[in-house]
Parts: sequence; C-alpha cells; structure tokens
Amino acid sequence: MRQMKNAFTALPIHHKTILLIGCLMLVSFTFYVSVLSYVFNIYDRQIYEKSSQVLNMSSVGIENQLREIANLSFKVMSDEQLQQYLLQLDKADTVYARNTLRKKITNRLVAYAGSEKYVYSMLFIDNDNNIMAAGNREGISKDMQTELVSLGDKHAGSNAWYTGGDRQARLLSVRQVKSFTGGFTLEKLGTLIIRVRLDRIVQDQMQHPAEDSQLMITDGKEAIYPTESTVSEEEIAAELNRTQPYGIATFEQGRHFVARANSSYTNWVYLYMTPYDQMFKQIQFIKQLVTVIFIVIMLTALLVGAKFSRSITQPIAQLIKKMRNIEKGDLDKLEEAALGNVPLSPQNEVGLLHRTFKMMLQRIRELIEENYAKQLVIRETELKALQAQINPHFLYNTLESINWMAKVQKQTQISEMVEALGFLLRSSVNMSEKWIALEKELDIVRSYVTIQQTRFEERLDFDMDIAPEVTTARIPKLTLQPLVENAIHYALEPSIDPCQIRIRARAEGDKVVIEVQDDGLGMTPEFMERLQEGRIKTRGQGIGLSNIQERIRLTFGDEGEMIVSSRPGSGTVVSIRIPWIREDDDDVQSDARR
Repeated sequence: MRQMKNAFTALPIHHKTILLIGCLMLVSFTFYVSVLSYVFNIYDRQIYEKSSQVLNMSSVGIENQLREIANLSFKVMSDEQLQQYLLQLDKADTVYARNTLRKKITNRLVAYAGSEKYVYSMLFIDNDNNIMAAGNREGISKDMQTELVSLGDKHAGSNAWYTGGDRQARLLSVRQVKSFTGGFTLEKLGTLIIRVRLDRIVQDQMQHPAEDSQLMITDGKEAIYPTESTVSEEEIAAELNRTQPYGIATFEQGRHFVARANSSYTNWVYLYMTPYDQMFKQIQFIKQLVTVIFIVIMLTALLVGAKFSRSITQPIAQLIKKMRNIEKGDLDKLEEAALGNVPLSPQNEVGLLHRTFKMMLQRIRELIEENYAKQLVIRETELKALQAQINPHFLYNTLESINWMAKVQKQTQISEMVEALGFLLRSSVNMSEKWIALEKELDIVRSYVTIQQTRFEERLDFDMDIAPEVTTARIPKLTLQPLVENAIHYALEPSIDPCQIRIRARAEGDKVVIEVQDDGLGMTPEFMERLQEGRIKTRGQGIGLSNIQERIRLTFGDEGEMIVSSRPGSGTVVSIRIPWIREDDDDVQSDARR
C-alpha cells in the first residue's frame, strides 16, 4: 500500500489527473453495473412472483380436474349395474350372451363418457383381453394394452396415471376393476382406461397467461404437456437440477425465464416459460444504450481531463525548464528567461506564477548586488565568531576533565552536577535551533533542576506530569527553564520550608497547555500588576516573565498566551497555551517563525 502511495505521489500532475478521472469513472461504472444488476434481480423476483402466482393457481386447477377424472374412474368402477354386467360376462358361456353383455357395458361407458368434457374416450379390457370403447374409438396397440393391464394390476384397484398415450390423449387414467357385489370377493373383472384431454384441461385452467408464455408439464424425464414439445429431455433435466425455483434457461428455441412448481398429487413438475429476449427486448436495448453512452462519457471525460491537465502542466513545465537553466548558473540571462513564453492570461494561477517568477528574478538580481557588498563584513564576522568559540570549547573541555576526575574519585554527585552543567551550557549557548521538541526542553529543565537539587537537597521537590502525545510538540527554546528558575528564586529561596515545583503538559484540541506550578508564598495583586507591566526585574541574569510572555506573543500572535495566577500563601501557577506544532509540520513552523 505504501509503495502504491509513493508511486502515485511521484507521478506528474498530468498523469495523476487522468488516473483520478479514470478511477472515478470506473467506480461510477461499477456502481452503475451493481445498481442495474440489483434492479434486474428485483425485476426477476417480481416476474417470478407473478409467474408463481399464475403457475400455482393453474396447477391447482389442473390437479383438481385430474382428481375429478380419478373420482370418475372410481365411480365407473363401482357402478352397481356395470358390476353386474361384468360378473355375468365373466360367467357367460355363449358367444351371443357375451356380445350382448359387451354391448350393455359399452352403452354404460357411453353414458359416463358422453357427459364429461375432458374425457376423450373410455375403454374397458375384460379378462379375455377384449376391448369395449366409448367416445372416440381410436384403438391402442397390443403392446400398450399389455402395459396398461400390467399397470392396473400393479396398483390393485387404485388409480394410476399413464403418460405414454397418443397425440390426442397423452394422459390415461388406469384402474383395475374388482368385484364389489355378489359376495364382495374383490375378484378381478378387467381394466378401466380413461383417455384424458389434458390439453383442454390446461387451456381452461390457465390463469391469465402472459403473452407468448407457455406451460410445460413433465414427469421428470419427458414432457407430458404439450404433446409436441420442443424442449429436449436433456434441457428438462438441466432445468430440474436448478436449485432456485426460477431463473433464465437456454433452450434450443432461445432463452426463457422459467418458474417451477412441484405437484404433491402427481409428482409432476410444472414449468411456466416466458421468452426472455422478447420480454426484455426494450430493457436490454436501454441497458446497452446506457452502457455505450456511459463509455462515451468516460472517454470524453478522459480526453477533456487530459486537455485540461495539459493546459495547467505545460506552462508549469516551461517554468521548470527556465528554473533548470537558471540552476546551471547563467545569471546574466535571468531577466531574459523570465520574459519568454509568458501566459496570455496573467490573472489565473499559472500567469501569476510566471509574473511572480519574473519579480523573483529581479529581486534576486538586487540581492546579488547587495550581497556582494556584504561579503567582506560577513567574512570578518565569521572570523570573530570563530574566535568566540574558543572560550566555550575550552570551558566544555575543562568540565569534561572535572567530570572525569570526579568519576575516578567516585564523586557521583559532583559528576552529575558537572554533566548537568555541561548539558545546560551547551543548550544555552547553541542557539542555532530556535525550536525544539518539548521532551528536549524538559531535558534542559532536568539538568538545571539536578544542579539546584544538589544545592537545596530535600527542600526542592520537583515533579513532572507530561502527556505522552505532546512530548514531540515544538516550542521555542528556553521557554520552561526560566519559569522553573523564577519559581526557585521566588518560591524556594525566600523560605526555609520544602517547596514543590511541578511541570504539567497536556493537549486540549489543537493546543498544548504547559503549566509550571509551585506551592511557595505566592504574590500580592500589586506585585502581579507590576510584574505584568514589566517593572519587576529578575534576579541575576535570568529571563523575566514579561520577556517570555513577549516571546510567545511575537511567535504565535493571538494564538499563544501566558497566564500567571497567584495568591499570597497559595503558590503560583504559570500557564502557557500555544498551538500544537508537531515535528513534521514544517510549514506551520515556518509560519510561526515569521
């Protein structure tokens, strides 16, 4: 992640602009695709709910009619008069008697079949495999006859559905007829077959089908309805393996939106199929149109962004080229370089940048001329500064010698004082750093307190309570040491009692609050007033509170303040509130220094 960030930071502005525009357009396109997919899912769900409602109502109606056919089969089988004819037929010993009875059985079947709308024909196969038919008299093959009789025997009197019929009547109701009269022997009398007009049942029971939609009924292997289905067994199997009850299926005749419902009565599966491409033709067109428009907009945005970015970066690149020429040291052509290829509009940012660059070059020329006159003075000053460094270095070396001798003599206290004094002198003399971290300023305070604790011993009780997050905050150098020095002079020295001095630092929003507190004698209001006006001089060569307050005011302006709170007998608290300037905040530091 850091490498990607560094690589992005190193890119030119022109490339950054194109990359950002591309990323924004890509995010927008992803959002558009996601929303579109979500809308289509909702639409699919609504279509399924509507299809499922139609499918459930239609399947319930179809199965109710099939139950009526099954009831009709039972009613015919248990008809008392028909039972008598069948018993007599089984016992008849002459051909005439058998033909007469078969005629009566056929008439009885006609009486039932003629009043039923969804019955194509009724057939009865007796124990001698003779067929009696009512209604349409298309026959059945010998193999089918054997299969139907076997199916009826297998179910032993209960209704069975056979789906291998012909085009006119694909569905057949098969029931073995047993004797219910004459002693209730349950003797087999034959097989009753009802050829069902399933196409009429479906047409009558379909509830408001959608345009071009169709219903398919399958037993899990092949289509029961319609009789001439264009869907293959493999396609049916693939659809039945789908986990969701709806979805888009691809058949030979095209894509269809398919809703599925299972029958608990016949174990069939009802499929409600709607042509998907035709249904979504306009929506697909709109989707493709919006996608094309979005891509065109994205490409246009990239081209416009690239042109706009080039209009910004090209003048800057010219300015950088001039700066690099100046960097080579050809100072005689400074003003000539500034005059070339200035933007036509000096009021925009790039024009102002060129104008400022020209003024800067003119100022550099003036500064070069002024600087030449000051070189001799600077050299003389450097020589004097070099001479002035001799005494501090001599003093540091002397202190190091004393420290070494104290360690040899095992004078630990003297060694600590010498080290603290050396650190304090180096920090005070070296003013190259105007700003230091708070923790470094506290190191100076510790060195000063170490020397004073040797002097005052247990009378000086020093403590610090510093919040960890503000230890790296930047403050002006030698801000706290004078405050601690004043606390020792005015709170500790005048009294023979122990004195507690405490430094506390914490963060309050974007401010750092530092407090130096003592429990000394405190100050009267008159003394406080004179102190605020700067009429109180510090003891020795120290820095007065008014001077520190003035430094804070000059450095931070209205954002920095120092407040002195004191009452006689209650000690003194000096509170400094300054902006929180962090170590890596170079711009803020530069502004504060100015």
